[in-house]
Amino acid sequence: MAYPVESEESQESQWIAVALARRAETAGQVAEVLVSTWQAIDASLSPVLGHRGVAMLYKRSLYLTTAAHPWLTGTPEDGPATMDLVALKSVFAQQSSTHAIAAGSALLQTFHELLSSLIGPSLTERLLRPVWAPFISGPPAQDTSS
Repeated sequence: MAYPVESEESQESQWIAVALARRAETAGQVAEVLVSTWQAIDASLSPVLGHRGVAMLYKRSLYLTTAAHPWLTGTPEDGPATMDLVALKSVFAQQSSTHAIAAGSALLQTFHELLSSLIGPSLTERLLRPVWAPFISGPPAQDTSS
């Protein structure tokens, strides 16, 4: 008897969503975490793909994620091959924390899947390991114990 096995993509998506929710409680915090994560992604991948290559993958991921999260159309996709993280931060900060976490997780997952389809899962994991390690193990965004 065969048992259903969760795909690596769904496991990846789950840990991204959990890590994002753990690090950010408000939409503004989600926006901050996303901006710092995209900066880390750019720093990690630009030596291999160039800033323009990373920006093009970011824009494609944003375009694909917009299908499930139409409010992301507030982030400009046209123009030079750069990541407009100011616009990204602004549009995410205007959402509820639930919507921001869901869309942020989807955006990062879409990027991961797109990159993996281009260069393979093993190289993707190796290149993004420095980005995901602090993202997953980072402290919560706010200490509410005081």
